[in-house]
Amino acid sequence: MTTLVFGHKNPDTDSTGSPIIWAWYLNQIKGVEAKPVLLGEPNTEALFVLDHWDLEKPEIMTDLAADTPVVIVDTNNPGELPANINDADIRGIIDHHRLVAGLETRGPIEINIQPLACTATIMYKMIGDDLAQAPRGIKGAMLSCILSDTLEFRSPTTTQEDTAIAHALAEDLGVDISAFAAEMFAAKSDVSAFSEPELLRMDSKEFDLDGTGLRVSVLETTSPAPLLARKDALMAAMPGVAKEDGAAQVLLFIVDILKEEATLLVPNDMVKQVAENSFGASVASDTVVLPGIMSRKKQIIPNLKL
Repeated sequence: MTTLVFGHKNPDTDSTGSPIIWAWYLNQIKGVEAKPVLLGEPNTEALFVLDHWDLEKPEIMTDLAADTPVVIVDTNNPGELPANINDADIRGIIDHHRLVAGLETRGPIEINIQPLACTATIMYKMIGDDLAQAPRGIKGAMLSCILSDTLEFRSPTTTQEDTAIAHALAEDLGVDISAFAAEMFAAKSDVSAFSEPELLRMDSKEFDLDGTGLRVSVLETTSPAPLLARKDALMAAMPGVAKEDGAAQVLLFIVDILKEEATLLVPNDMVKQVAENSFGASVASDTVVLPGIMSRKKQIIPNLKL
């Protein structure tokens, strides 16, 4: 059977590019028939990356048949995967997030979880010298994933390995990192075609905080003004999204990539309490600016308190 390679729901650039990279490696280097798939529609930045590097958009998978061999990338959280993921034959996990319980495998598998900013950085290290055989698009996808997840090295999750590998790839490809990252972030910032519920789910993680289910959403942009202009509509959509997704509350952080700060929307007293207890913020309106906050993984989720 063909091995399916996929990342989490609501695919960003890393969860779109990394399945393509690893499926290429399995097919061309390891001799394993593999296919990249997605669990949802890619965001605007990921679509830009696919077009820029002339990569075919992977099929969006709606059903996962039992016993299908799979490799999971950019997550290990069952809540971000198909509901029947444990009916599949999980062959490998490559990730850079905290370990979450719940996945079951048929036998011993290779799991590579490293404290790096990007799954593609881990893949670069795993592929090693065989990357010399990769086509331009695969290397371009790697570079794009790293620049996206590190916010062009601004994110506190960035390591020296991420930076060095990105520069090595850029040199190989003849790419100006600053210019290319600016194009990527401009594509990410154009969310005018999306509804408020779509925006709330676009880059979102489910998180249980002392028994309270939260949907922690982040929108990274170089142009926060259009999003902030929709704050009333976004806050009005939060209760419906929370109810549909089985959460008590949606937290939305609008991250200004250039100013290196986040604005948290504050629709009610619960979120006000979270902002004050988690970040020491003083909340006087329906938004609060959090200087230096850019990473959900390293700065937001670990600090959340009710």
